[in-house]
Amino acid sequence: MLDAVRSRRILALALPIMGAMASQSLLNLVDAAMVGSLGGEALAAVGLGGYANFMAISLVLGLGAGVQAMVARRKGEGDPTVYAVPLNAGLLIGMALSVPILLFFWQFSADLMAVLAADDAVQALAEPYLLARICGVFAVAMNFSYRGYWNGINRSGVYLRTLVSVHVLNVIISYGLIFGAFGLPELGSTGAGIGTTLALYFGSLLYFIQTWREGRVHGFMVARPARTTLLNILRVAAPQSVQQLLFSAGLVVLFWIIGRIGTQEVAVAHVLITLVLFLILPAIGLGLSATSLVGQALGRREPEDAYRWGWDVTRLAMILLFLMALPMWLVPDLILGIFLREPELVELGRLPLMITGLAICLDGIAIVFTQALLGAGAARSVMLVTLCVQWCFFLPLAYIIGPVLGGGLLGVWILQAGQRLVTSLLLGRLWMRRQWVDIRL
Repeated sequence: MLDAVRSRRILALALPIMGAMASQSLLNLVDAAMVGSLGGEALAAVGLGGYANFMAISLVLGLGAGVQAMVARRKGEGDPTVYAVPLNAGLLIGMALSVPILLFFWQFSADLMAVLAADDAVQALAEPYLLARICGVFAVAMNFSYRGYWNGINRSGVYLRTLVSVHVLNVIISYGLIFGAFGLPELGSTGAGIGTTLALYFGSLLYFIQTWREGRVHGFMVARPARTTLLNILRVAAPQSVQQLLFSAGLVVLFWIIGRIGTQEVAVAHVLITLVLFLILPAIGLGLSATSLVGQALGRREPEDAYRWGWDVTRLAMILLFLMALPMWLVPDLILGIFLREPELVELGRLPLMITGLAICLDGIAIVFTQALLGAGAARSVMLVTLCVQWCFFLPLAYIIGPVLGGGLLGVWILQAGQRLVTSLLLGRLWMRRQWVDIRL
């Protein structure tokens, strides 16, 4: 049963996060719709380039979890003068990581796209898009660190208004650069990548201004992070970043597998995954609220309360995801028709989209328990579970079922639903064992 008081507290923290992420996923959908008007090759190129960029930035994404877990723990302990010290540490680590990431992917982007794109036309479009997106890696590192700080002190509204501002600007710039509007050059799919990168740095500036005004009393740019603070952030962030790296690499491998089936299947898969990223917003927003609530409870030394928060958030996520998945079962052609102009592509994506609707609730369980375990500092356990299921179970079987046995995109998507089920069961088991109670941050 849902507890009304605890549910209101969860939603007070989660709704601004969900709103912010809604703007992010709506932007991805708008980008897909704009680029989709250029044709299936451009859409496939943005899909491949985007997931390759995800692989590049994944090494800094763990900073958000590391900063938020430590800020929440400090808030639970009750000393406001040190709330922003983990943020200072996250920004330093992000700067140190971004330079080698940028240099590496700038050097080898052409080779990567040559491996991933079976179609020469797709490769030619994907490489410049990837280069444009790679330039935003430091902005991503900063923005995730800022997000961890504001969510960790229960000020998720700052995250909401910042991200919405970023995405409004992104739509305007990307539209201008894709189609040559507003006096800007017409750059096609590459323009979408440039617009996104410019908007990310605008977001970093907004975050800095707000944090400078309100976070100085918490030690922002005042307190120097101790060596233990840097190490504790890395303790949470490193496994999470490795997980994100291998997860994103797994997505790239998945697109490579689907590319062996056909270019049309790659375009449809890009739309399907973009829709999934939109539909799991409630789980991500609720999961990030679980990170803060669990961390704060452990900071107060109330492990039983922390355990309850994990289950309370999971129940809310399952209800919301079920409601959001209904249109995928009832009107799949209408949804796919927004992004895919060719009738044969809509036909190809219909059953995989309906399967995604059935599996989306399982995704929600996995996401909430992942974030709750990260709030407790159990990043290594989460990494081992998710990566073993993805790389030892899903990807090998996807290659066998899809290109080898001829199961096509539908066979791969059925298998992906099985992956989500196994991951959810294993993460739920980790939460129930409560070994995370003894982790110190």
